[in-house]
Amino acid sequence: MPGPWPGLRRALLGLWAALSLGLLGLSAVAQEPFWADLQPRVALVERGGSLWLNCSTNCPRPERGGLETSLRRNGTQRGLRWLARQLVDIREPETQPVCFFRCARRTLQARGLIRTFQRPDRVELVPLPRWQPVGENFTLSCRVPGAGPRASLTLTLLRGTQELIRRSFAGEPPRARGAVLTATVLARREDHEANFSCHAELDLRPHGLGLFENSSAPRQLRTFSLSPEPPRLTAPRVLEVGLEEPVTCALDGLFPASEAQVYLALGDQRLSPEVTHEGDALTATTIVKARAEEEGISKLVCHVTLGGESLESRENVTIYSFPEPLLTLSEPIAPEGTPVTVTCHAGPRALVTLDDVQALAPGLPAQLQLNATEYDDMRSFFCHAALEVDGETLSKNQSAGLRVLYAPRLDDSDCPALWTWPEGPEQTLRCEARGNPAPSVHCARSDGGAVLALGLLGPVTRALSGSYRCTAANVQGKAVKDVMLMVEYAPALDSVGCPERITWLEGSEAALSCVAQGVPPPAVRCARLDESRMVEGLLHVGLEHAGTYRCEATNSQGSAAKNVVVIVEYAPRFEELSCPSNWTWVEGSERPFPCEADGKPEPSLECVGSGGASEGLLLPLASPTPTTGATSVPTALAPGIYVCNATNKHGSAVKTVAVSAESPPQMDESTCPSNQTWLEGAEAAALACASRGRPSPRVRCSKEGSPRPEKQRVSRKDAGTYRCVATNAHGTDARMVTVGVEYRPVVAELAASPSGGVRPGGNFTLTCRAEAWPPAQISWRAPPGASNIGLSSNNSTLSVAGALGSHGGEYECAATNAHGRHARRITVRVAGPWLWVAIGGAAGGAVLLAAGAGLAFYVQSTACKKGEYNVQEAESSGEAVCLNGAGGGAGGGPGGDSGPEAEGTADAPAGGEVFAIQLTSA
Repeated sequence: MPGPWPGLRRALLGLWAALSLGLLGLSAVAQEPFWADLQPRVALVERGGSLWLNCSTNCPRPERGGLETSLRRNGTQRGLRWLARQLVDIREPETQPVCFFRCARRTLQARGLIRTFQRPDRVELVPLPRWQPVGENFTLSCRVPGAGPRASLTLTLLRGTQELIRRSFAGEPPRARGAVLTATVLARREDHEANFSCHAELDLRPHGLGLFENSSAPRQLRTFSLSPEPPRLTAPRVLEVGLEEPVTCALDGLFPASEAQVYLALGDQRLSPEVTHEGDALTATTIVKARAEEEGISKLVCHVTLGGESLESRENVTIYSFPEPLLTLSEPIAPEGTPVTVTCHAGPRALVTLDDVQALAPGLPAQLQLNATEYDDMRSFFCHAALEVDGETLSKNQSAGLRVLYAPRLDDSDCPALWTWPEGPEQTLRCEARGNPAPSVHCARSDGGAVLALGLLGPVTRALSGSYRCTAANVQGKAVKDVMLMVEYAPALDSVGCPERITWLEGSEAALSCVAQGVPPPAVRCARLDESRMVEGLLHVGLEHAGTYRCEATNSQGSAAKNVVVIVEYAPRFEELSCPSNWTWVEGSERPFPCEADGKPEPSLECVGSGGASEGLLLPLASPTPTTGATSVPTALAPGIYVCNATNKHGSAVKTVAVSAESPPQMDESTCPSNQTWLEGAEAAALACASRGRPSPRVRCSKEGSPRPEKQRVSRKDAGTYRCVATNAHGTDARMVTVGVEYRPVVAELAASPSGGVRPGGNFTLTCRAEAWPPAQISWRAPPGASNIGLSSNNSTLSVAGALGSHGGEYECAATNAHGRHARRITVRVAGPWLWVAIGGAAGGAVLLAAGAGLAFYVQSTACKKGEYNVQEAESSGEAVCLNGAGGGAGGGPGGDSGPEAEGTADAPAGGEVFAIQLTSA
């Protein structure tokens, strides 16, 4: 049978596969190699540290085993197939221990690798030069001996915290240890006193260890810059023995200037200079004093050292000796007429000159001889000595004075015959005489009166004026002189010679004059304050001459000024601007008549009525100056003609004034009612608003918020608040007017609820909503025979509970207000099942006919005749068929007509509205 063979074949193939896999497994077990293992295979140990190595095998029964290494051992632990040994003091950079076992006549081996590392404990920066010239290179060298492995090292050279160079030694042989990093750096000025250091990093984090860091001690670099020019030496070319002279040595282009050393010497005399620095400049200053033993030529040396380098300057200084010349007089103090000899001499090499008289040769004296006179008194003699040193001519001078004794002299230059002294609080009066010894001077009045206090600070008054005799005396004699003293003083303007106020009369002739006191006699000139032209001579007085004048008196001692007010008086006069011929009085303004008359002194003014209603009445006048009290003005002023009369001591003036009366706008309830009513649809008309006032005010009204548009008919949008403003020349008056717009009623909505079917005995509601102003009265008309009808308080809702067939028919809602009536109709149809109609038709027909006749008769005889129906009665009796209306039934028959009212419902839709309710059985 061929069916089973495929299944058997699949079973045999599966067995064969299983056996093949088993045989392969046994063969693999039989052929599995034995091995030796060393842990850890690779190790990184700090130099001098220790490490445990574990040597093991999978040989079931190894013959022997061991661990071969050149490193020191500290302990060993053994098992059947394993060996553990501790290696200590590991210092070799790299070793390869061998783990071995003998198994089945074969040797099993496993090799390991142990490397050591050493932290960068020593980081050394090679010492820097003591001074390094700016602009030259220097070498930075960093050594880290023994640290490694070198391939994990990174060295960084630093200036402060700034990296200069950074080098990693990755790729170096594993056994390499220690490292050197060298860099060439250009020295800069800013490197002065900068710290340089080396930072080493041994990064063993890739081997599971940490990052080992160390830095060298910082080394400070000192840089310098020395100018190629030698120092500037400033010193005198020649130097006198015993005198002190300044010496200065200066050098620019030094850095750092404060580190420079200065050596300054004159010959073998070392000087102690004061050294100052400013930026890169150095200045050494000292005082040198030559000694007698140094006379001759000496060397002045300035030596500047910086950074081990030096600059030097030398100058020759000639030291000499030159004593002062000697000047002598045979008679330093000699009476007038005495012979005097003057002699001048100096050192052996000096050439002297006495008052332009030169000696014959160097070393010889020079002389002068004279007879003393008064003009030689206080005469100075000048001796000049010249000495040539090193090609330079030096000089020294000496002077002496001669005193000559002589009798007094009173000269006009020192004591004039006419003295003019200014008057003042403190003066020094002087009359001086020549003479030696200095003479005393005494001045007194010729009559033996007052004595002048000469040479003393004191007051000079006008009382000192007069004639005096002055006497000068000394031991050599005396002198006499007569003098005249005149005391001058500044001008003065008093009220007698120059009054503060002057009054002139218009049309007269007058002159403005002021007399001032003073010595010498002052000149007086007057001018208006607002003009520079002087006023002189007689003036024909006019109003233009009134004002303030400045009078000034002047003499040699000063000036005085005074203001003089000139008042020009004149008779009264009227000006149209200050007193108008026509004046309008505004009612309620309380403003008096503004009339002023011009005149000086100010005239009295009065205006009196002259005829008509104003006869004899005084016209109230405005005060020319503001007063605290208000001028009394009557509330009513009689218009008419008034005569104004102004009077003062120089005359009078008359003027006729016509007075009229006007009033500002005024509106009130009588002229502009605050509440007004318009009818919608009527012709648009202006608000009934008027105003009283003279001249007649113009009245304009506008609706608040927006202007009223021009249109032909009134609409409801015209309702609102209006602002009416009346305006004339004397002001405005405003009034707020509220406008209401009334309109005819409209039945806006007539609806029935529910709108679906109603079972027998169900309820339905009719709702009537009307729009009207004033609000409309709502009335209803129901079908004849409809009973049990309820109305809401405002008649807007008609409700029926337990609907019957008699409730079917037409209902009318009418809205009425003062402006008209509007009605709408709705038809309610009540229809039951045909079976119900057939069974109850015969029995109920007679009843319905009787009830309908009775109800129609009742309605026509009561409510429909009156045209209204009491709601309370309708709700209680349930017999109302004409509700709040004047119509009859809804059938349209003779009994249903309501005369004119039924035909007067033209505002309602022609066909009315139909609302059908289908009554169904349960």
